Amino acid sequence: MADVDQRFSLANERTFLAWMRTALALLVGGVAAGKAVHFNHEVLRWVVAGPPMVAGALAALQGARRWRSAERAMHEGRPLPVGPDLIVFAVGLGVSAVVVLLATALDG
Repeated sequence: MADVDQRFSLANERTFLAWMRTALALLVGGVAAGKAVHFNHEVLRWVVAGPPMVAGALAALQGARRWRSAERAMHEGRPLPVGPDLIVFAVGLGVSAVVVLLATALDG
């Protein structure tokens, strides 16, 4: 097992915390949309509020997985793992934004 420069381990921890902040922001945004935004149709309210809450839960789980994988790779002297998860996350947020826009436009 290789010694890891503490700066790299701390940088990995900061990245993990950024994932947690993002997860919390998504969760709070979903709850706020569910409670504070009023739609004429109840289903549209949950179409807007549900995805950010689910994305928040997934972001928290993904952040923990990425932290553990990077930490393990650094200790084993392997390259850091790279995967499609960031692209999937970005595309999912983009699709969610379009859904929110459509729900808002169609609620009239």
